This record gives sequence, structure tokens and C-alpha cells, in this order.
Amino acid sequence: MEITFAGAAREVTGSCHLLHVNGHTVALDCGMFQGKRAESAEKNRRLPLPIAEIDAVVLSHAHIDHSGRLPYLVAEGYGKTIFATNATRDLCAIMLADSAHIQEKDALFLAKRNKEFVEPLYGMRHAVRTMELMIGMPYNKPFDVVPGVRATYVDAGHILGSASVILDCTESGVTKRLVFSGDIGRSGLAIIRDPVPPEGADALIMESTYGNRDHESVEGAKAELAQAIRETAARGGRVLIPAFAVGRTQEMIYNIHSLVREKAIPSIPIYLDSPLAIDTTTVFEMHPEIFDQSEQMVEKVKELFRFDLMQFTRDVEDSKALSKARGPMVIIAASGMMENGRILHHLMQGASDPRNTILVVGFQAEHTLGRRVVERQPVLKIFGEEVPLRAKVVIINGYSAHADRNEMTSWLGRVKEKSPKLGPVWLVHGEPEVQDEFRTALRARGYAVECPEPNTRGVF
Repeated sequence: MEITFAGAAREVTGSCHLLHVNGHTVALDCGMFQGKRAESAEKNRRLPLPIAEIDAVVLSHAHIDHSGRLPYLVAEGYGKTIFATNATRDLCAIMLADSAHIQEKDALFLAKRNKEFVEPLYGMRHAVRTMELMIGMPYNKPFDVVPGVRATYVDAGHILGSASVILDCTESGVTKRLVFSGDIGRSGLAIIRDPVPPEGADALIMESTYGNRDHESVEGAKAELAQAIRETAARGGRVLIPAFAVGRTQEMIYNIHSLVREKAIPSIPIYLDSPLAIDTTTVFEMHPEIFDQSEQMVEKVKELFRFDLMQFTRDVEDSKALSKARGPMVIIAASGMMENGRILHHLMQGASDPRNTILVVGFQAEHTLGRRVVERQPVLKIFGEEVPLRAKVVIINGYSAHADRNEMTSWLGRVKEKSPKLGPVWLVHGEPEVQDEFRTALRARGYAVECPEPNTRGVF
């Protein structure tokens, strides 16, 4: 039984790991690479192996760096089953269609301007076909993937529908349990349930995004959010929140709603300016059965994401008007790493205004505009134009949906308690220097930890 680490090996994006059992190959995720555009484009077109050799896909969650290349597999001829949780399937239906739309639109944009034509990775028809192949599975119910591989989803606590995957693999009469952590969430996050550590693992593929740092507390993050909104409103400015359409956006709305109910912030307009995030919020509303029922607001408030000050902006003309509007307000817009989407228009108009605040509430990968904002570079390049960065930049790490160093170590400890035969732990989904530091810390605790290089194999 072997694993090939085909993506998110010594980097954060492009999650894809190939499980080889009994002559069958199962892809665990097939995500999009993000970062330097030319480099990412080349990686995204490089198939992990011939399509005919992939017998099934098991998806951990809907984020594009985990699901975004599935339509590319389909475009290249893949026609077998894709397994996901029910909520993940519903989220992918809108996210993959949006990804296809953006690629087709970008290609048309370049063609109209006589620039070098870039063939989209896939089109809308491939996103639609992907959803026809995707089967929704419940948590905690085993299902057969290929002969010799039985999988079970348990809640990863990262975003709606996210899962860690238990894979019971049988070969030559021997059964071993591989656990793929997916992205590990945090305890105490709003809306979603806490992560469940799988048991009985013989080997573990584990994310490591924040393996060298600790987050602020969730409650501390909420207090910082309130402070940023109050101070910006007092200056007459706008709070610009770049947020991933899935998970972070809904968490921000939920927390702002809570602050409004507590009268902890002034009564200023709150805008969600992202059609994708609006659609995603609707999917959240479809799945209250997997909300964390211990949350006070979940229990007491029927409409978590809709309240008097909250406005959803879907129309393009309304969005353009909003980017030029005056007065205190909060604008939540995609994309989370500020690489595309409507947040770019708001930054174009607002980054140079010292009254405004750019509120960073998520991880910013290398070579993204978001990372340059976090680094507070004096000039940002947006739509080819130089924009001075004079707005206040506030970074709140407590809103990360990824477990931090201590939380991952605790999660691993709980897996180990229930897994007396735990062998290799492979760290994925992390930048090299972060992984190296985390590996050293975990080895000191007695774990057999490796950081596999791209396209290398592990045996269990």
C-alpha cells in the first residue's frame, strides 16, 4: 500500500494525494495550485498520472485548492465516481461553476485585447459534468470506494461539510487504516462543529499550514473585529474585508450579527458584495443539521445570516456604486487572497484612503496581492495600476479556520491515543520552513514524521 504526494507537497495549495491499493488508484482531493500565475498555470495542467489509471476520487472539502481541478480531470476524460460529503457536494456545485466562469471570462478578456490567448483549464460544461459524477455521502457511514478500500468521513471542523477521511485498505489479506486529515479546523469556531480525531490509524497524511505559530483566541478575534469596525467608523471610513466565499464569509457575517445584537458596534451598513458568497451562504442555510448546536446564536436565532443592517449585493452596477460610496460601512468581498473578484475594485478605490481599514482575516499565500498587503508594501499593483497603500491594515489571525501549532499537536495526540499502532505521519499542505519546524517539534514528541517532496511515494 503506497501514497504518491502529487500536490500540496512542500507547499500549501494543489492538494492531491494518490492512494495505491490492490492495483487500484484513488485520488484524495484534486485541488488547484495558486500563487505565481505562470508557475501555477503550468502545474494545474500537469496531470498527476494518466486519467485511465485513476479509479475514484475522494474529496475532503470544497475549497478550490482541494477541489478546483476536478473539472480538469473531467475535461481530460475522467468519468468515474467522485465522493464527497453532502454539504461539500452542494458547495462544489456553485464553486466549480464559478471557477469555470472566471476562466472563460478571462480568456475572452485577453482575446478581445489581442493578448496571448490562454485556454481555460476547463469550461462550464466540465463543471456540470463533474457534479453529475459527484456522490454525496453522510458522515460516520462507511462506503466502498474501490475493491479493497472502504472510506468513512468524520467532521474536520474546518468549513461546512469538511471531513477527515478514514481509509481502510485491504491488500493480500492485510488491512491497514490510513487517515487523511483534510484541513483540520479549530474548536470553538462559529457555526460549524469541532473537529473529530479519527481512531485506529496506522498511517496519517496531515496538514501543517500553521505548524510554526499559534492563533489568537476565537473570542479575542471577535473583540478585535469590533474594535476595528468602531475605530474605522469613527474616522468615517470603510472596513474592507477580503474573505473566502466559503466559510470565512459566513463566519464574518455571523460574528458581525452577534456584535450588532450585543450593540458592540455602531449601526452602519454591512454589505456582502460577492455573488458566489451569496450563493454559498444559501448553501449554509440549507444545512442547519450540521451546525454546532451548542452555539447560543445557532440555537436562538432563526436567520443567522440575514439581519436589518445586512445587505447582499449581487448586481455589478450596484457593486460599482458601492465601491465609490461614502460614509462608514463594512464591505465583505471575495477573493480571500485578493487575487481576483470584487475586492480588487474596492481596494483600487479604497487602499489609498487613510480613513479606511483593510481587515485581513485569512491566510495569504506567497506571491499573492494579499501577502503584499500583509507585508504593508507601500504600493500595490491592481489591474496593472500602482495604488499607494495608505489604509490601515489590521490582521486578525484568530479567524483562521485552520488549527494552529498547538491545536494540531493536540489533535494528533488524540489520534495517537486511539491509534496504538500509528506509524508514519506525512506532513502536507504547508510551506517548507513551517513544515520543517513542525516536523522537529513532533519528532521530539516521538512521532515518525516526514515532509514528502512532490511526486515522491510513502509506504504504509
